[in-house]
Amino acid sequence: MSARPYIILLFMLLLLLPASVWGQKKKDFVYVEKDMNEVTVKPKRQRYHRKGNPAVELMRKVIDAKKDHDLSTNDFVSYYKYQRITTALNNITQEAADTLALLRSPLLKRQIEYCPQTDKYILPFNYTETVTHHLYRRAPEKTRNHILGTNTEGITDLIPVGENINTVLASVFTDVNVYDDVINLLERRFTSPLSKRAAISFFQFFIEDTVEMDHKRCIQLSFVPQNPQDFGFSGRLWVLADSTYRVHQCTLNLPLRSSVNYITNLVLQQRFTDLPNGQRVLQTDDLFAEIGILKGQRMFMLHRATNYTQISTDAIADEAFRPSDFRREGTPNIEDPAFWQAHRVDTLSWGESGLKDMATSVRKQLAGSFGYYVLRTIICNYFETKPDSSLVEFGPAMSMISRNFIDGYRFRLGAQTTAKLFPKLFFKGYVAYGKDSRRWYGLAEAEYSFLRKQHSPLEFPRNSITAQWQSDVFSPADIMWQSGRDKDNVWVSFRTQTVDHMMFRRHALLKYEVETNNHLGFKLQGRVSRQTPCGSLFYRKLDGTDVPHLTATELTASLRWAPGEEVICTKQRRQYVNHNNPVFSLSHTTGIRGLFGADYNYNVTELTAFHRLWLNSYGRVDFSLRAAAQWNRVPFPHLLMPVANNSYIITRDMFCMINNLEFINDRYLSFMMEWDLSGKLLNRVPLIKRLKWREVIGFRTLYGHLTDTNNPDSHPGDARLYEFPSRDGISIVHPMTDTPYMELSVGLHNILKFIRVDYVRRLNYLDYPSVKKHGWRFALQFDF
Repeated sequence: MSARPYIILLFMLLLLLPASVWGQKKKDFVYVEKDMNEVTVKPKRQRYHRKGNPAVELMRKVIDAKKDHDLSTNDFVSYYKYQRITTALNNITQEAADTLALLRSPLLKRQIEYCPQTDKYILPFNYTETVTHHLYRRAPEKTRNHILGTNTEGITDLIPVGENINTVLASVFTDVNVYDDVINLLERRFTSPLSKRAAISFFQFFIEDTVEMDHKRCIQLSFVPQNPQDFGFSGRLWVLADSTYRVHQCTLNLPLRSSVNYITNLVLQQRFTDLPNGQRVLQTDDLFAEIGILKGQRMFMLHRATNYTQISTDAIADEAFRPSDFRREGTPNIEDPAFWQAHRVDTLSWGESGLKDMATSVRKQLAGSFGYYVLRTIICNYFETKPDSSLVEFGPAMSMISRNFIDGYRFRLGAQTTAKLFPKLFFKGYVAYGKDSRRWYGLAEAEYSFLRKQHSPLEFPRNSITAQWQSDVFSPADIMWQSGRDKDNVWVSFRTQTVDHMMFRRHALLKYEVETNNHLGFKLQGRVSRQTPCGSLFYRKLDGTDVPHLTATELTASLRWAPGEEVICTKQRRQYVNHNNPVFSLSHTTGIRGLFGADYNYNVTELTAFHRLWLNSYGRVDFSLRAAAQWNRVPFPHLLMPVANNSYIITRDMFCMINNLEFINDRYLSFMMEWDLSGKLLNRVPLIKRLKWREVIGFRTLYGHLTDTNNPDSHPGDARLYEFPSRDGISIVHPMTDTPYMELSVGLHNILKFIRVDYVRRLNYLDYPSVKKHGWRFALQFDF
């Protein structure tokens, strides 16, 4: 699931809170009706030519001069960056102030202020500010960003994902420098008007005038994308009218016809200044975005103000680049007014300065509100015993009722403690009951963190030891799922096939996990498990002896490296905000025969890699690679199966059309590719382009091999191997040839702005009775 829904949930919360929460008194505020002076860049209706165009020739010179202003050419660079992201209700009229329940509170009404940038009245409800000291050294190359402090004021603290929303906003509305070839914004890659590779071909440029700005003579240029519905900016550049071809100021905005979701207006203004060495560097960066959830609904405003000060190219001592602590306990949160008075470059507005008092008042009014409690439960999927300060929480709510082949309907109740009870010690567990099986299941877990946590043990970075006991029913595919996914989620109960080959599994594990600041993670785990087949699954040796259960004792060591990864935590799992950097993982598991009654020795090695490739206006391509090998002779429960998804829900990095237990190998290599074209094709189709649908193409392939060592057909009567699973006497395991398995998917997303539908086609291995050649898959996908 993407992190973007947290922004949508915040805005929905503001609109849906009951009127009783905010009070009923009316009080007028001073309101002056104004018309917004909108500036739209429109080229003249004439055929555009690049050859002989003076604007194009000028832009070529500006782009060629970029290298002279690259700060990384200096031996050292240092500066302070102050950034504040403010969110507000937007476009508030006198009528809205009198009729909207949200604005009937006198306290809130006093917070309304005029925003000159959007020429509208707004009600700020949250801001987050951060001060960072940036250091750079060219040789040996090293970059350090010391976060000196951060502070949040407003109502996002009132909802369980408030901190996540602040993280997502900072990731979505990232820092921008027009001198870069690619502008990363709104989780999209936009071609910069100064891109050396693509600016001339992507944009149309026009010289408009020669003007005086800040006592400097500048040439004013405008630019627009060739296709207004492409992901591209329009705007203006002011270039110094001298031989340096330096940019003095720029304004970027999204065209009104752009297919970007939720953003009804976006303006980015940047100003540059000179360094003593003659380089031109970014000094101020102001972004204003007006956001609308639904067409015609009240909108929201976001302002991201960034200032760069004390920019220097002086030498920096080596001590400043020494590694920081191996582990840290979060970002320093500082509320001291004296600190922010010293580091805040500008001043807070009237509405921003009153947010602390407003949040305190709203918190008191919300206490005991049933509607507020319901909203928190929907957002976090847990029932809290006390909002904001629960010692124990019950859930997940979406896993309380589910269904599987063995249990029929299944009922589950879970609970977990929070850092409010113990900041370093956490407990969680559940009990479940199967209606048809009449069996009880359960999980008990204790985790001790060596780092103090604010809410959950999942917070980055982890340095903890965990003990767990579990007894439950699983399908083989459930065990192959990555940790953090819930097999009992009610939506997973809707499957594309009957999964009747299952097992009762009881295990105990002890795990130590540690992460460093550069997102290098190490995990060491020991597990003892016992599997008992049930349903249509059976364990039978090749000599005909039935095996009641299979016992294993294993040790696993794993490494995971995800540089630049942004992590947010829900009450149930981690989620990752950005996927712009590669992710690698390596693990090895050793089974030890005889230890705690284990039946087999075995060794399994697995390597995974993920990489996202951006194609600018052509969208993005995600690549996933997974390779694994089982090195010993073992029965099929210890062999390798591909990660298959048997539900109707689209799940990343999983096969859609492979059946449960269909392919069993001791060596395999899988490759997955998904290309999101971001509407590049459909935006050029008349009428269809009005729907703003976006196309996505996926391809998944698996190459597997079962060596003679583990092939039951090669060892008849061997008591060390088991018969492969079957149904009605026919094996459900399909042998793989030298031809890899392949499936192709084509889909549409952005249907009604949040629905995705994929059609999946299986391309080969079709000559088996239980195989489905095609299917449909669905998901909720929020994209800008």
